[in-house]
Amino acid sequence: MTAPAAGEVFLTAEDGGRLALSVLHPLEGSGEELPVVVLAHGWGGSRRIWSPVTDRLLRHGFPVLAYDLRGHGASTAGSSGVSAEAMTADLATVVAYAGGAPVVVGHSGGGFAALSLAAAAGPDAGPAGLVLVASAAYDQDTPEKEASMMEAPLFSWALRRPALGRLLLGQMTGSALDPRLREVNRQVFAGTAPPVRGACFRSSRGMDLRAALPSVRVPAAVLTGEKDKVIRPELGRELAAALPDASFTSLPGAGHVLPLESPDAVVSAVLRVQGPAAHGPRDGEAAKRAGSR
Repeated sequence: MTAPAAGEVFLTAEDGGRLALSVLHPLEGSGEELPVVVLAHGWGGSRRIWSPVTDRLLRHGFPVLAYDLRGHGASTAGSSGVSAEAMTADLATVVAYAGGAPVVVGHSGGGFAALSLAAAAGPDAGPAGLVLVASAAYDQDTPEKEASMMEAPLFSWALRRPALGRLLLGQMTGSALDPRLREVNRQVFAGTAPPVRGACFRSSRGMDLRAALPSVRVPAAVLTGEKDKVIRPELGRELAAALPDASFTSLPGAGHVLPLESPDAVVSAVLRVQGPAAHGPRDGEAAKRAGSR
């Protein structure tokens, strides 16, 4: 597939919001046409969180499209605000811009959107492959006390203090993460508007995509950190078992922020799913494999 031109781009969401994207091309060709990889970060993040993954994907020859979720980074929240439905619609807009049928890598809340989009898309639309990173299909009913904390002034004040902010977010990651990358995680999380953080954590209440999983007939890889304290690791295992064509990888010692903690594992997962995504025809026998979604 042909990737969009490299550069910084703003797309218009369905509700008039602005979605900020970076389109990156590898400096050297890989000798084969590889699919575009779309990167959807998690709540409270930004496309910056993908930097270690992006660098590795480019070296493998993949074009990369990383975007900021609505209300995050340089993207606006739009007239409908932050909701699961709006974030899924935004991802559909980004996938269409990518040229159709990219490999979509979704971390945490970005994974919820990727899974929702794949379940709703028709057999000739949506992602051609999925990498679901520290994500789940259900059981994400964040208590109001925790959602309110995400937008509380005192919590936001603490996040802006480097040492205190890293301490507060310490349970998000495994113990082996480089301190400099812990600081990246803090800066990104602290840079997200408090109301957006709160709205994100409320947006997944009642989410249950399990009934749709058998219809997601694209190659998939599910990654979970063994020490993830944000999304229970067993939810990743259940997700992989319910998808028709998925592998599961548990990463020892890793926590929730796998784009920073385990970028090599994320890229390995892309390599596993990209073959069928790039070369499998979307008609004939592949139509049977794609099914009716």
